[in-house]
Amino acid sequence: MQTYFDEYAGEILRWRSESYQTLLRNNYRFYIPPGARILEIGSGTGDLLASLHPAHGVGVDISPRMVELARQRHPQPELTFVAQAAEVLTLDEPPFDYIVISDTFSFVEDIHGVLRQLIPLCHARTRIITNFYSRLWQPIIKLLELMRLRKPQPVTNWVTREDLRNLLELAGYQVILTDSRILLPCRVPLFNGLFNRFLAPLPVIRHFCLSNWIVAGVPEALPAETSVSVICACRNEAGNIPEIVRRFPRFNGPAELIFVEGHSRDDTLAICQQEAMAHPEREIRVLQQTGKGKGDAVRLGFSVAKYDILMILDADMTVPPEDLPSFVSVLLSGRVEFVNGSRLVYPMDPAAMRFLNLLGNKFFALAFSWLLGQTIKDTLCGTKVLLKSDYNRIAAEREYFGDFDPFGDFDLIFGAARLGLKLRDFPVKYRARVYGTTQISRFRHGLLLLQMYVFALFKFKWRGL
Repeated sequence: MQTYFDEYAGEILRWRSESYQTLLRNNYRFYIPPGARILEIGSGTGDLLASLHPAHGVGVDISPRMVELARQRHPQPELTFVAQAAEVLTLDEPPFDYIVISDTFSFVEDIHGVLRQLIPLCHARTRIITNFYSRLWQPIIKLLELMRLRKPQPVTNWVTREDLRNLLELAGYQVILTDSRILLPCRVPLFNGLFNRFLAPLPVIRHFCLSNWIVAGVPEALPAETSVSVICACRNEAGNIPEIVRRFPRFNGPAELIFVEGHSRDDTLAICQQEAMAHPEREIRVLQQTGKGKGDAVRLGFSVAKYDILMILDADMTVPPEDLPSFVSVLLSGRVEFVNGSRLVYPMDPAAMRFLNLLGNKFFALAFSWLLGQTIKDTLCGTKVLLKSDYNRIAAEREYFGDFDPFGDFDLIFGAARLGLKLRDFPVKYRARVYGTTQISRFRHGLLLLQMYVFALFKFKWRGL
């Protein structure tokens, strides 16, 4: 294999499809923000690695001549290129944020062995991102080679998505999401956008895409005593505040409760302040938001939270405060990185959710699961749990989506999905509120939810390539 790629290095720029390479680069940029530590296995000319603008990038290739070509094309000091076989990889490097393996597994003799070699180079939030040819395209690619429209290559593996998922899990990784992209790899004016942006992600059609994608990570448990900040946005909830404080649970580590009051018409703010003063043995803080909406309140609470885990508790107590430690235990396991409450598993109080709201939630559960590439049943359950370090990464990339979400739920869900965090639902027993009235309008907010879905459709599935 090394001999082949040493020879190919002299003519790779003549043979390769720049249209296809551009599509690959754009798709990787969706998952990988600039300024990360990136390792690429099978780096070739180094063009993909350089296009991701890493703070520190290492490219590894089996071919010394290909590595020399990459060094000539990309002499930037933040880029390093190394000639090594991935099966016997030895790098004196701390863990990377992202490991890219683009169209490389076709040439690897021991995929499982390579994946095991990479584990010491991963931390708890490292993402392995790989793309590889669909087996359906094997006859087309062979035909192109026979017609001398593509350089004949010694492909040794035609792995399927199921094959690679299995090998990743056997090596100790967990698959976070899968995707399919690129229906039209060559440049055809007027057709590329239609095929690659709008048609390729659609159900059924996506199975005919050239390129399969997998994002995976290495699960790592957190210490049981990890600290917790609970943010409770409250507006016109004066009757619930004392009960929230009384029923606030104990956690294994330090915990704080942050009330963020939102210009109530009742005395919610005063009650929050009274409860904080009445319970000096608890860590209770009270803030008043200057903006509007739950999303603004949650962002304010998250910005001042001082502990490692961030949680949202709705002030209507339809999700009991006593359930919060169970959410924390799921996050601490390391198998989940963003825990989303789901009201649609256990039976709920008959008065807890109106029938049309229930139908709407079920519809959006299916729609959002397809959109995000991860199953999520209840996007509007207020209880959500994640690490503060992950939230800071979401906030740093918020510009991609903009300030579009008055609820706050989708700002977090979309940001977490784009970062490749493992999202999972955790069922809650949803109860009817005992004080006050719901502040959700089924039709007005339902229309807003639909608008946000269409917005997200162009940011995820129909994003520009």
